[in-house]
Amino acid sequence: MSRVGKQPILIPDKTKVEIKNDLVTVTGPKGTLALEKNPGIGVVIENKQIVISRSSDIKKYRALHGLTRALLNNMVIGVTEGYTKELKMIGVGYRAEIKGKNLIMYLGYSHPIVLSPPDDIKIEVLPKESKIIITGIDKELVGQVAAKIRSFRKPEPYKGKGVRYVGEYVRTKAGKTAG
Repeated sequence: MSRVGKQPILIPDKTKVEIKNDLVTVTGPKGTLALEKNPGIGVVIENKQIVISRSSDIKKYRALHGLTRALLNNMVIGVTEGYTKELKMIGVGYRAEIKGKNLIMYLGYSHPIVLSPPDDIKIEVLPKESKIIITGIDKELVGQVAAKIRSFRKPEPYKGKGVRYVGEYVRTKAGKTAG
C-alpha cells in the first residue's frame, strides 16, 4: 500500500471539491483548479476528506496512487493558501522591474530579458532587496516560472553572482592563484 496514497486529504471549510467522471475540480477562495485522474484510481469524498484508492496492485497504479494524492493535496493547498517562490539577484547592476504585465530583468547581458508570465501567476519585484516574488495557486506553474527566471543567469561558483532561490546555498570554489 502506498504510504502517501492511503493518507486522506482534509478539505478546509471554504473549499469545495467536485468529482465528475474522471475530472476532479477543487474550488477555493483563491481560485479553481482541475485534475483529470486516471480511470484506475478512485477518488471519493467521505466526512470532509478526500480518500484515494486504486483498482489493482499493478505497478502503474501503485505509482499513480501516491501521485494522484499528492497532486490533489497541492490543489487543495493552492486554492486555500496559494504558493510563493522568492528569488534573489546577486551581482553588480542586476535589477528587475515590472512594466505592464511583463517582467524586465537586467542581468549583465547586452540586452534586457523580458518575461511574460502566464495569466495565473503574479510577479512582484522588491528593488531595494533585489528580490523577485512569484505567487500563484498552481504549485507546478509557480515552480516552473521561478526555474525559468533562475535559468536566465544561474548562480556561478566563483563569485556567487546570479539569480538564486532565497535560502539556496551555492558552494563557492577557489579561483586561480598566482604561481
